[in-house]
Amino acid sequence: MYKVLITDPIAQKGIELLEREEDIEVYNEPEIAFEELLEIVEDFDCIITRSRTPVTKELLDRAKKLKVIGRAGVGVDNVDIEEATKRGILVVNTPGANTIGATELTMMHMLTILRNGHKAHKSMLEHKWDRKKFMGTELYGKTLGIIGLGNIGSQVAIRAKAFGMKVMAYDPYIPREKADRLGVKLVDNLHDMLREIDVLTIHAPLTHETRNMISKEEFEIMKDGVYIVNCARGGIVNEEELIKNLESGKVRGVALDVYSKEPPDPEFIDRISKFENVSLSPHIGANTYESQENVAVIVAQQVIKALKGQTVEYVVNAPFPDLSVLTLIKPYLDLAERMGRFLVQWSEEGIREVLIETRGEIAEHFHPISAAVLKGILEEVVDFPVNIINSTYVAKDRGIKIQELSSEETTDFKNYIKVVVKSDGSEKVVGGTILEGSIPRIVRIDKYRVDVEPEGILLVFENKDVPGVIGKIGSILGKANVNIAGFRLGREKKGGIALGILNLDDKVPQGVIEQLRSIPELLFVRQIIMDE
Repeated sequence: MYKVLITDPIAQKGIELLEREEDIEVYNEPEIAFEELLEIVEDFDCIITRSRTPVTKELLDRAKKLKVIGRAGVGVDNVDIEEATKRGILVVNTPGANTIGATELTMMHMLTILRNGHKAHKSMLEHKWDRKKFMGTELYGKTLGIIGLGNIGSQVAIRAKAFGMKVMAYDPYIPREKADRLGVKLVDNLHDMLREIDVLTIHAPLTHETRNMISKEEFEIMKDGVYIVNCARGGIVNEEELIKNLESGKVRGVALDVYSKEPPDPEFIDRISKFENVSLSPHIGANTYESQENVAVIVAQQVIKALKGQTVEYVVNAPFPDLSVLTLIKPYLDLAERMGRFLVQWSEEGIREVLIETRGEIAEHFHPISAAVLKGILEEVVDFPVNIINSTYVAKDRGIKIQELSSEETTDFKNYIKVVVKSDGSEKVVGGTILEGSIPRIVRIDKYRVDVEPEGILLVFENKDVPGVIGKIGSILGKANVNIAGFRLGREKKGGIALGILNLDDKVPQGVIEQLRSIPELLFVRQIIMDE
């Protein structure tokens, strides 16, 4: 008999699913105090939480029988994932449960700012009858641009087409076949889409790639009178530039459910609310009875499968009950993940194919190593937790072709991982190994042999192999108060083309990147964030 403790409120349907199982005993304590939870947790095989209950090391120390942690929701900030993983405790969550809720909130906001619903409502409360004042704009015949054609973006596209809109999308990680099935024009270049659209809606995760994705240059490209809707993540739209473009009239209407800081500062709300056509909500995309019911049902289903040893779709961590195996391969899993994280930022386009090769004694572990590479790639792409259990499934679902090769034979290194990623028009390569049992190194980038610590902030550049280049780069970084922590160089031959890699203590502002690109000898420069 498995004992399941529910420590936060979830919908009754989820509880009923658990109670139907003959070998599961349910204890519903949605208001339990943490101190009381510490006293009783040792008797339970599973706990189901929301955000209220902190699942800390202290709690896990006492949870001697715990096998599964069910998080009713997407976020797992309140769960000590590393500690749970070390103990072989499975952590499951419920991504996608709020898809329809977030989709419908997007459509609500879109209609509100195009048809002035919020302003008309306020006018009526003031006992006014200003019909002429609320002339609106129809969705029919307008062009909608969607950034991110995942679950929510796809559902928005379906509904927008039902309104008679032309729909375009930018998502470098979605196969063109999916867009074709939806009747959506998928573009390879974001700016090409921004030039054509009347309304922009965002449904992408906040990553290094998407942070400030809509900023000064993007606003300049858009049509005058564009409408902006963001119910995805704050920080994708530069809020200062958004306000400037509201002031200039470039942006006719804005709807926000998310903010770069949550809750937003009162100052920001005061500044943006002075514009008439602004619709705001407090991050309520998942706040529907149906979404909350879906969350409860999905977490119950995941917990039942996990307790019975069945395949679980939404696993947040990778359990290693045998700690000797964890000790053996963990450095390589970490390296593989970092190689994936490097490649997704090093690639200029969306990744379509991934070839993962493992050589040496680690060849027998090629499946988890391959999954770790995909985890590193996908974490920069999707807005839900990815781990080495579900990363292969998620990659295939997004149309990424995966090849795995392994061999016990090796040449230069005892163990070696090589990853090749292919986009529509390019191919990128990274090779890596572990030195002295625990020191990760990237030893190949494309055609260059290197010796790079894959951590912190990397500035990677190709340059003509002539004197003075590093001095010019150092001078620009020094003036920007960016400290260089290390420098590595790879080159094919003297006087040819060289690849330089700087380890930096601080991020390089975009303006400084542009200054670096103006150096005549530099052919290419890119900042890669390995750790926040």
